[in-house]
Amino acid sequence: MVGRVSESIAERAPLSRDRVLDGAMGIADAGGIGSLTIRSLAQELGVKPMSVYHYVANKDEIIDGIVDRVYGEMELPSAEGDWRAEMHRRCTSAREVLGRHPWAIPLLQSRTAPGPATLHHHDAVIACLRGAGLSVEMTAHALALIDSYVFGFALSEAALPIHGPESVPEIAEAIMQRFATGAYPHLLEFSTEHVMKPGYDFGEEFEFGLGVVLDAFAERAMVRQVR
Repeated sequence: MVGRVSESIAERAPLSRDRVLDGAMGIADAGGIGSLTIRSLAQELGVKPMSVYHYVANKDEIIDGIVDRVYGEMELPSAEGDWRAEMHRRCTSAREVLGRHPWAIPLLQSRTAPGPATLHHHDAVIACLRGAGLSVEMTAHALALIDSYVFGFALSEAALPIHGPESVPEIAEAIMQRFATGAYPHLLEFSTEHVMKPGYDFGEEFEFGLGVVLDAFAERAMVRQVR
């Protein structure tokens, strides 16, 4: 895997922190976070491992840096626009970004040294929710529920063996062979009446669920304004 991301980087630019993070991101995207080591990164960059330490202190700093880059790719909601539309745009963007970088999903909320893009992202989300009229306490509830939904959905998409409508028949039929005994009637009904229908795409569930979550907080915001 190493060496496939950018074989000519060394010829294009001198080593720098940005280039180190570029290489780290490429390795993680191609092989997962487990494939990222100082040795694999140095080989990807065409340098000796010790050279990497001139720009980052350790692997944790590299991970902090590329997680911050993931946050930097997500669209920020504006506190000036319609909060529901802005949060919908932010959540849709977050899902798309995590689809490109699935290794980042379990790391998004685990870092203890968040970078500027991470902090700016959270500040903008809080500003948007506060602008909707949510109290500080309700904003905390909204943050927890919305991000749990978005990140959890992204994790499910990354883990599922089904990727798009074209992959459904083969996977579903293999699983449905286990229903032949009649022991799982509700799974059988669900599979035949929903999953096996032409054009089924698990990803389409995202919009429905996000709508439910945002509608709930829109109602809460209106109730607070009336009070």
